[in-house]
Amino acid sequence: MRLFFSSDQLLHRPTQYGVHGRLVRPLENPDRAETLMASLRRVGLTAETPPAPGREPILAVHPEHYLRFLETAFARFRELPNAGPEVLPNAHPYFSGASVLGPRPAPKTQGILGQCGWYIGDLSCAMTERSFDAALASAGSAIAAAEAVRGGDRAALALCRPPGHHAYPDRANGFCFLNNAAIAAEVLRARFSRVAILDFDTHHGDGTQAIFYARDDVFFGSVHTDPTAYYPHFFGYAEERGTGAGEGFNRNIPLPPGSGDEAFVAAVERLAEEATRFGAEALVISAGWDAHQDDPLSELTVTTAAYPRVATILKGLGLPSVIVQEGGYSLAAVAEAAPAFLEAFGAA
Repeated sequence: MRLFFSSDQLLHRPTQYGVHGRLVRPLENPDRAETLMASLRRVGLTAETPPAPGREPILAVHPEHYLRFLETAFARFRELPNAGPEVLPNAHPYFSGASVLGPRPAPKTQGILGQCGWYIGDLSCAMTERSFDAALASAGSAIAAAEAVRGGDRAALALCRPPGHHAYPDRANGFCFLNNAAIAAEVLRARFSRVAILDFDTHHGDGTQAIFYARDDVFFGSVHTDPTAYYPHFFGYAEERGTGAGEGFNRNIPLPPGSGDEAFVAAVERLAEEATRFGAEALVISAGWDAHQDDPLSELTVTTAAYPRVATILKGLGLPSVIVQEGGYSLAAVAEAAPAFLEAFGAA
């Protein structure tokens, strides 16, 4: 299995993360990628540096006006009087749940503060001078892995950092700026008529769901912690099944806090069965390790032993597969879960 990662992905180094009324050091930091790289060497994986990505695969998911904001936000923000060290929003427009799922036009507001509120959804996406470069490089890893699979490889791994599954077409959320899994799925669609995205991060992939919610060529399935009192709060409920042409091609399995290995593995098995019924010809796996009981954000009791079981289920689908790194914030848990999953998936 080929592994793609660029050192430019380490250039995103924010110092602020808003949680429970405090600004603290972000859990999503370069240490995660460096720990993952070290742990994956144990299963025989060595990273290849992907080429700099072209904009075309990214523009298949994200509009140009959003990329232009991400590219210029830091310099514009720093021109504000008494500007802080990083880009953070302090005002947001109102959107109903239905409107958030669809595409939005470019905002009428031209000021950086108004645009920050339009394009950045929460306080987990502080932007530094090189954040856009890191996000582009992360998307480049996903593109390279998807192109390898589209070209005939049975599986490839994109060690994406920053992660991506909370990123909407034109809004950063939950540590995510560009939706790497969605970009990978669009690359695969150039060869495969039906693609499934299966997400086992402990947080619902609300951005990925929104991107494909009205489409019938990409199935999205997610197992995650019940969002009733958990991030991303507003989406991830079982009744969300798609809309229009996409009705029936979205499947959420929220798990109650405290759920462990059996419930987690059984949910993945159900999603795999639905992907088979959908007729998926290729698979994108949004792989987060933060359901692990030792993760600081986890409310589940999943152990390391669950991840090779999940890998066996997904490998058993027999589909060309792109594995895209998402969450996982305990370095110790990541160093156990990721290599256990990849060894069972057949990384060597």
